[in-house]
Amino acid sequence: MREARVALGHTDISVRPIGLGCMGMSQFYGDADEHESVATIHAAIDAGTDFFDTSDIYGAAGAATGQPQKGFGHNEELLGRAVRGRRDQVVLATKFGARLAPEGGVAVDGRPEYVAAACDASLRRLGVDHIDLYYCHRLTLDPAVPIEVTVGAMADLVTAGKVRAIGLSAVGPDLLHRAAAVAPISALQSEYSLWAREVEQEVLPTCRELGITFVPYSPLGRAALAGRFTSATSFTSDDFRATLPKFQEENFAENLRLIERLKEFADERGHAPGQIALAWLLAQPYDIAPIPGTKRAEYARQNAAATAVPLSADDVAFLADLFDPTSVRGGQYGVMNVRPQR
Repeated sequence: MREARVALGHTDISVRPIGLGCMGMSQFYGDADEHESVATIHAAIDAGTDFFDTSDIYGAAGAATGQPQKGFGHNEELLGRAVRGRRDQVVLATKFGARLAPEGGVAVDGRPEYVAAACDASLRRLGVDHIDLYYCHRLTLDPAVPIEVTVGAMADLVTAGKVRAIGLSAVGPDLLHRAAAVAPISALQSEYSLWAREVEQEVLPTCRELGITFVPYSPLGRAALAGRFTSATSFTSDDFRATLPKFQEENFAENLRLIERLKEFADERGHAPGQIALAWLLAQPYDIAPIPGTKRAEYARQNAAATAVPLSADDVAFLADLFDPTSVRGGQYGVMNVRPQR
């Protein structure tokens, strides 16, 4: 159980332990109703959630996987509308660097001039005068631009007052060290959940060493750990999960066996399985602030309440053993059409 606020790195910015990832309100998991999405954001704020995550590419990133698109910047505009009049109640995180390539797919761009332009565009779409946490997106590791150059440009945004703190997404220990040598890195966002634990070996210890807060995305395994799927579940063509290895038929059948045991564990304790999965993350010995995504107000309230779910040390160990990485079938991603900026 963790109710105390989580500081973002060494900054004076703190957030409630469980935030809200907004990506699914614009793409990847089937169609979303904008009115319901705004209501979900409002419900999350009312439930005490104050950490909201978006990206300029959300709404257009489907170009990397052939998914339908609502348009570049759609998710930022949606979130901006939802928090209008409530800016002092929220910590806003967004990302830059991935953009649509003229030849199709997604290009990655870490050039300083693009960093500055992307930030200004995000500020306009969000309708704010500063971004609380600005990430270099996971797709922005442009081989033509050293990470030191990109991070230096991000640090300039802090100096200019446009950004309060900077972060990275889905990088390893080497790049974390290189980036932190240029400017303080306040947060690292990467996938982490009971069934995706690759970051435990090197990345999380590096975050602890450098004083970086870890922000797990997909902490509910893209809703699988919330127990909402069965062996009969099929995903439509506009649902990104249809392309992911863990959700392929043979892998999914085996993974559902683990999830059924998670559901039994949760039922015995009177909690939802997703709440147990989030509580397990909060019980890890790191500064962690998960950002489960949802498009429904009831789930936003349910996720926010997971901070009050108690787990004993034995419970934490049991769940870790249940989802031992050797027992989980399938990797994180399939094929994505991503290219560097030229």
